[in-house]
Amino acid sequence: MFSRKAMKASRYLPALVAGALTMLIPMVAPQTACATEPHSQYLVYVGTRGSSSKGIYVCRFNERSESLTSPELAAETKDPFWLIASRNGRRLYAANIISQFKGETSGSVSAFVINRQSGKLRLLNQVPSRGANPAYVSLDNTGRFVLVANYTGGSFAVLAVRKDGSLGKLAAFVQHTGSSANSKRQHGPHPHSFHVSPDNRFALAADLGLDKVFVYRFNSNTGSLSPAKARYATVKPGSGPRHFAFSPNGKFVYVIGEMGSIITVFYYNAASAALRSLQVVSTLPKGFAGKNTGAEIQIAPSGRFLYASNRGDDTIAVFAISAQKGTLTPLEYVPTQGKTPGMFAIDASGSFLFVANQDSDNVVVFRIDRETGRLTSTGHVLSLPGPVCVTFVPVR
Repeated sequence: MFSRKAMKASRYLPALVAGALTMLIPMVAPQTACATEPHSQYLVYVGTRGSSSKGIYVCRFNERSESLTSPELAAETKDPFWLIASRNGRRLYAANIISQFKGETSGSVSAFVINRQSGKLRLLNQVPSRGANPAYVSLDNTGRFVLVANYTGGSFAVLAVRKDGSLGKLAAFVQHTGSSANSKRQHGPHPHSFHVSPDNRFALAADLGLDKVFVYRFNSNTGSLSPAKARYATVKPGSGPRHFAFSPNGKFVYVIGEMGSIITVFYYNAASAALRSLQVVSTLPKGFAGKNTGAEIQIAPSGRFLYASNRGDDTIAVFAISAQKGTLTPLEYVPTQGKTPGMFAIDASGSFLFVANQDSDNVVVFRIDRETGRLTSTGHVLSLPGPVCVTFVPVR
């Protein structure tokens, strides 16, 4: 049933210094997760779920040598379904996809300190998500608020982040109501993703149960939400919007439909946050006749290619993106070497893709050709129980 944003690369910019000397000064580019350099080393965190899962696992990946260590348990925590790291790479937040927390009908969100030497995680605190089965967490661009989508609870919450990185008071809460075309899967609201626009002025929320992408004004000072003028955009009835991604230039939004295995391309008006549909394209190869659900969607840092995962066909669909129109052209469908690929992650340079195959208990690493967008296997396969989420944290 269940399955956030590519990290931007740091740049070196020329700067003048006193005495008319010229040197290179490392500068950090804007981002949504953690800044890093190409060819750096990463801690790779994997969220897991299921009876054999113990929590969040970690391994080390050297992008230059392509070396990868075996996964180790970083922190014991119940069903960490989605992970997001702070901009400075020192804190990690997890959505625990559970339905009961401390006697309440609620999931939880956990905050951790990252030990950048060992990769181990130390729990800061764990708070209620204010709804059952949270399936997604993200950070706003200031890092002062965590946004949560409660799948079964049908609600969204915004939690304040304290100075030490722990989670504080509830800043906003929205309860959705309604239904859509599929009476079994869409009898009520099922929010599946929730994150801010590139300029941090709006927050978009994909609701699988309502076939809508909601738009809220986001106050980055208080964390409060209010309906935008264009309150939502609709997708094909019964398609079940799950996750979405902004193009790097902020002009387009791409929404994957879990139930319909489709991608809806929207033009995004940055001034009003209005969404206008441009294209609907299948995530599946022609002739596929089996059962499938779409899961994750991400865009290469270059903005030239889009990737989407198919659970059933068990492939990553690769698309070329038109720079002018934002529309998609299919390039290839690459087997993930496992079963039920949910979330995947792309490193900051756009050179590698790690895909979590939940039902075959492995994470498979692919190399990305940055000129063509195509994927090839590196031969690296991590074995661990029920992987559902992957995130990169740079360690230099």
